[in-house]
Amino acid sequence: MGKNTRNGLLALLGMGALAFWKYKNMSPDEKQNVKDQFENAKKNISNAGKDIQDTINDKIHHTKSDAKEAYAKAKDKAEDTYENIKDDANRNFS
Repeated sequence: MGKNTRNGLLALLGMGALAFWKYKNMSPDEKQNVKDQFENAKKNISNAGKDIQDTINDKIHHTKSDAKEAYAKAKDKAEDTYENIKDDANRNFS
C-alpha cells in the first residue's frame, strides 16, 4: 500500500470517527434530521437511477425501431430493384 493510499484511508477513518462522535452527541431532533437527509438522498439517488434506466430503455427502443424501419426500407428498395431488373430482362430477352 502506498503512502498516499495509507494517508487517504487514515483521513477517511478519522472523518468517519469524527462524524460518529458528532452523531452520538446530537440531540434526538438533530439525529432525526440527519436520518431524514439520508432518506431524501436515498430517494433522489433511486429516482435518478430510474430516470437513467428509462432513458436507456427509450434509446434502445428507438434504436430498434429505427433499425427495423431502415431494414424495411432497404428490403423494399431491393425488391423494387429486383422487379425492375426482372422486367428489363423480360423485355430485352423476350
